[in-house]
Amino acid sequence: MSDLTDLTAAVIAFRDERDWQQFHNPKDLALSLSLEAAELLEIFQWKQGPEIAQAAADKRERIADELADVLCYTLLMAHETGINLADALRVKLKANAAKYPVDKAKGSHRKYTEL
Repeated sequence: MSDLTDLTAAVIAFRDERDWQQFHNPKDLALSLSLEAAELLEIFQWKQGPEIAQAAADKRERIADELADVLCYTLLMAHETGINLADALRVKLKANAAKYPVDKAKGSHRKYTEL
């Protein structure tokens, strides 16, 4: 399984085997996605400077686990709302390229409204 279609099919099969679709409305999926992202943030909470890189190295397995949860809920949300994630990402990258032209944004952390 390497592409989004295969991953989505695997997530849907896992869900359907457990009869969990009844709980997977867009609101609850968005909530779950946010909660899993917050668990990822928790790994880095209160860390500063070199502690951030150290936490990333020390907690690599937990980070992978939380990222997998985020991806799982992202795939479920896209499936339930009929959104093609590959297409959505292509559109978003094109829009971001217009907002953040290389000549203005390269090496800068500023928001597009400040460039």
